[in-house]
Amino acid sequence: MRERRVAKARARKQAVAPEDLPLGQILAGDCIEAMRTLPDDSVDLVFADPPYNLQLGGDLNRPDGSGVDAVNDHWDKFDSFAIYDDFTRDWLTEARRVLKPDGGLWVIGSYHNIFRVGAILQDLGFWILNDVVWRKSNPMPNFKGTRFTNAHETLIWASQGEKARYQFNYTAMKTLNDELQMRSDWLIPICGGQERLKHDGHKAHPTQKPEALIYRLLLATTEKGDVVLDPFFGTGTTGAVAKRLGREWIGCEREDFYRGIAAERIAKELPLDESALATMQSRKAAPRVAFGTLVENGTVPPGTQLFDKKRRWHATVRADGSLVHERQSGSIHALGKVLQGAPSCNGWVFWHMERDGKTVAIDSLRQEYLLANED
Repeated sequence: MRERRVAKARARKQAVAPEDLPLGQILAGDCIEAMRTLPDDSVDLVFADPPYNLQLGGDLNRPDGSGVDAVNDHWDKFDSFAIYDDFTRDWLTEARRVLKPDGGLWVIGSYHNIFRVGAILQDLGFWILNDVVWRKSNPMPNFKGTRFTNAHETLIWASQGEKARYQFNYTAMKTLNDELQMRSDWLIPICGGQERLKHDGHKAHPTQKPEALIYRLLLATTEKGDVVLDPFFGTGTTGAVAKRLGREWIGCEREDFYRGIAAERIAKELPLDESALATMQSRKAAPRVAFGTLVENGTVPPGTQLFDKKRRWHATVRADGSLVHERQSGSIHALGKVLQGAPSCNGWVFWHMERDGKTVAIDSLRQEYLLANED
């Protein structure tokens, strides 16, 4: 019986031949029209970062009078809620058509739009599995002091229906989170530093999402080789992370400027080595950082070689934050315990890596991360 279910699932995934899909391409023009060119039941996951319809009134300034680089682009402007709802219904309808029966949908938004999007996707037959709160560790302040600081966005994760199958890599998420169940509130910094793409000294895109956010949701809900569709491709974060993780991708983007930046960005991205792509199969008041956080934000990228201080054992970091040494694998703590034959192991101080020609404990990298992301 189990073999029959596995065979049926595999048949669903292979229903559309790869040559029938524009894999690794950014489709130009309106996303709804672009999605209409894709076959039915052809995509494993849709990640959508649609216009938020922010309804901003006038310019926003800091207390010193300088302007805030806010979202005021034409693509985020809709004349009414009704028009925005029609637009949302149309792109969600196409997303539902192109998704495989066991495919999943992620959509991100703010309080301006996410409740409208959620109601419409339910009307269309999607089944909400989780709402995930992306807590920004470094949000933009509320300069006017008239409201709470808006420090989060909401992601909806949905399947094709109440009884539909869907992909969820539970064990990989638990490993990424230091062997604790991954919760539905994710503390991840907003996009900044070298990751933030610039053009002529300004942000290339006002709402560029952090790669760590996309990394986590792709690792959680797709497998190697799955096809990921992003109808609002922007500067290509989804494509870059998908390529790194060995997933196929298709993007839709109507703005020539963004398509050019995305293509250049993705061309520079290198896929992870096969061994690093493998994942584990199926102090509460203090700030806490999982080893997986350092993996997904690139501080300790998959493929990194870790070793104990005396260099008796070496292990390779995998995409979900697990380590592999020869035929043994586990979290930083579990593998360290097994290798030493000890009752327990603090992996943070046991494992080290080379950085800038020096040997550093991974705990020092955790402390650096905490300092960099203090409130």
